[in-house]
Amino acid sequence: MKIYETRTAPNPRRVRMFLAEKGIDVDYVQVDIQKGENLSAQMRAKNPLGKIPILELDDGTCIAETDAICTYFEALHPSPSLMGETALEKGVISMWQRQVELALMLQVGMCFQHTTGYFKDRMVPVPEYGKEAGINASKYFNILERRLSVTPFIAGDSFSIADITALCAIDFARVVGIRIKDEQENLRRWYDNVSSRESAKA
Repeated sequence: MKIYETRTAPNPRRVRMFLAEKGIDVDYVQVDIQKGENLSAQMRAKNPLGKIPILELDDGTCIAETDAICTYFEALHPSPSLMGETALEKGVISMWQRQVELALMLQVGMCFQHTTGYFKDRMVPVPEYGKEAGINASKYFNILERRLSVTPFIAGDSFSIADITALCAIDFARVVGIRIKDEQENLRRWYDNVSSRESAKA
């Protein structure tokens, strides 16, 4: 099996961290998204949306979308669990993962795309929208600050996929000038802790 990715993009990093936490090795094939290699007919045959990462299994089956790829590997290698073991754990982790993805990762991505013009050859940037998305991402830092004042990790007492998504989003947010504030001490404590994990280097 192999994974098509771009090393510098945040979503592929989420998959690499997830697999690193589980000790799973796969082959990675680099795709240059700036040059539009992900939009080629070959890549669209693997994922019609032309997005990465994409997991390609040995039989040719392709699984796109970060969460879907992680769900596949969680089912194959349930330990250590990153998506919950009990019904309650699964529900709570899924809830936080969804919120972090929509309220933080997506907002950072829209801020990047619409304020930098990085993909202006294939989309129409709307700077005002990008600016608002950045504001939304910054506001979500406040929600994480409050959450992390009562629990060591985003979804509870254990490190999970929600922490991976949040870390990758926060690191990528620096590209558009969004950073943890000095007064967000709980978020900073969590960030320093999660950043020190070996998987964060993946």
